[in-house]
Amino acid sequence: MPDTHDILLLQGGARTQFAMIPLNLLTPGAVGDYALTGVWARAAYDEAVLVGKAHIAADTREADGSYRRVPRSSELVLDPAAAYLHICSNNTVYGTQWAEYPDTGDVPLIADMTSDIMSRAVDVSRFGMIYAAAQKNLGPSGVVAVIIRKDLIERSRQDIPTIWRYSIHAKNASLYYTPTTFAVAMMRHVLEHAVAIGGISAIETTNREKARRLYAALDARPEYYRLPAAVDSRSLMNVTFFLPTTDDDKRFLAESERRGMVGLKGHRTAGGIRASIYNWVSLADVDALVELITEFGR
Repeated sequence: MPDTHDILLLQGGARTQFAMIPLNLLTPGAVGDYALTGVWARAAYDEAVLVGKAHIAADTREADGSYRRVPRSSELVLDPAAAYLHICSNNTVYGTQWAEYPDTGDVPLIADMTSDIMSRAVDVSRFGMIYAAAQKNLGPSGVVAVIIRKDLIERSRQDIPTIWRYSIHAKNASLYYTPTTFAVAMMRHVLEHAVAIGGISAIETTNREKARRLYAALDARPEYYRLPAAVDSRSLMNVTFFLPTTDDDKRFLAESERRGMVGLKGHRTAGGIRASIYNWVSLADVDALVELITEFGR
């Protein structure tokens, strides 16, 4: 992380940041650009329009309401004078992810990395702000890591309630109010563990191998497993797929639970199967799922 940025550890979840970002950065007359690529990206936009002016830079929602890809750079309609462009780097519900981040020029790029922070190397200098609720890769829920450029803190609005100002939290080293001490302490242990196993490079290598094995097993049986996410938008964190019928989905889930694999049911808005292979899911865990996919398909 370059010296141009600061780290804040704030309470709440990503939804808190959906509101704090426009509250702080949408100064009078300013517009925020939003790329809508899933449930959480749209939720962030919906908060912004309550606070100020927000513009949809891209929307990849399909006719059936689902999201199967992230936009190409040529599809982004950006305002060169925008206060920021907001994206959700990984879309948990539909299993899509930005493989490459958009070049926004002088417009600050803000990314909700709740579901893929620390899963791969990121050039922080390209971002005006990165934020992530801890509960996927960093630690327990309740704390949000905010990596924000110092000039954005300085230009933030001062006419909003004190507790919502990034400048106040930065000035008080994230101690303006009593922090979620347990969640912060646990995050420290997670980070120490990450360093001990080789850091981001080792974690990314493992994550890419986990995803490769899982997608290969599913792609090997296209007549039985349908993967809705576009190939170039496939997530390394959330692999979503469907069997031929909903009854087949139920039988697959029942067998997975019998084998000790839980949490594979798709999000309530999407259905199907969703394997969330976050950082601390091991290669052995993925191999067990691959074995089930192979046997069930056969």
